[in-house]
Amino acid sequence: MIFFSHLKISSNVWRFKRHLSTVMDDVLFEVKNDVGIITLNRPKVLNSLNKSMVNKMYPKLKEYESQVRMVIIEGAGEKAFCAGGDVKTITENGVGTTSLEKGTAFFKHEYSMNSLIGKYKIPYISLIDGITMGGGVGISVHGKYRVATEKTLFAMPETAIGLFCDVGSSYILPKMENYLGVMLGLTGVRLKGSDVAKVGIATHYVNSSEIKSLKTKLIEDIRDPEIILKENTENLDNFKFSMEPFLEKINLIFSNEKVEVILDALYKDNSVWAQGILKTLKEVSPTALKITRKEILKGKNLSLDECLKMEYRLAYRCIEAEYSTDFYEGVRALLIDKDKTPKWSPSTLEDVKNEVIDKYFEPLPNDKELQLP
Repeated sequence: MIFFSHLKISSNVWRFKRHLSTVMDDVLFEVKNDVGIITLNRPKVLNSLNKSMVNKMYPKLKEYESQVRMVIIEGAGEKAFCAGGDVKTITENGVGTTSLEKGTAFFKHEYSMNSLIGKYKIPYISLIDGITMGGGVGISVHGKYRVATEKTLFAMPETAIGLFCDVGSSYILPKMENYLGVMLGLTGVRLKGSDVAKVGIATHYVNSSEIKSLKTKLIEDIRDPEIILKENTENLDNFKFSMEPFLEKINLIFSNEKVEVILDALYKDNSVWAQGILKTLKEVSPTALKITRKEILKGKNLSLDECLKMEYRLAYRCIEAEYSTDFYEGVRALLIDKDKTPKWSPSTLEDVKNEVIDKYFEPLPNDKELQLP
């Protein structure tokens, strides 16, 4: 009995050490030739961003800003840069105080890091070689340089989980031409490869097989990184934008400020393209659609920090779930049970009252607002 008890204790200790090691290694930091290198190191979950990673990255970014000449951020593995934030952890306790505390703490630190990257004083280069969604967009798109490859897959799919486009996307999406940002934000449609650079999510494009070589050159060559990137990446004029045939329709339809009008216009268009977009919009959260359309509309005239503060209010109220539990239901249906049949409440756009949506945007009590340096 004593022997087996000892084995059990040893096994538990081993599992604890293994867990501790995994947590400690979820993001890696290294300095080479005066360049800070950050590697998101959770390849089995597509480098999804969790609180542990954010808590380590923010102070390290602050440290690097005054100690190195440049920062490079990349994702481990062959599939993803960062597939998003770890929202399952936020909702695992269901609606209540625990979820609100966990969720707001995560978003507060994440958005603070997005703000820091947007104001970074030294070159910040993201190698977005693979899936780049949600939280992965937030830690790349606000930096000065973003390098995409043919493996890059960009999307902001938050409306499908009853959330809204966050991590500063209300600042980025309105700046895209032809109301493309509105369409991407509402639908979560994915962009691949050079398309990511053509719309401005990436600043440069290179073949994935060259990404390691490019990283080495950026580290070893002390010239301005802009020169190095220009010399070692493709001319974007050589690529066609795959959505070019639909830009006129996108501009006409998604310029509407009301989601109901957008859907009516898609119904009337009745093309194969419009039917596909319509099908997507009818599957996602009606509440999330109205929040997202309004945040993009408001974000057009706001700074990045102002957008992040607005988004934090929205996140707080989505987790608080006073007006709708769609965030919890969306995560359950798509990420936990994976039955892909969320029961949205309200279930139709008509039942989502504009006065309720307005409440999401109202200021929080002073002690709960997002404070940014």
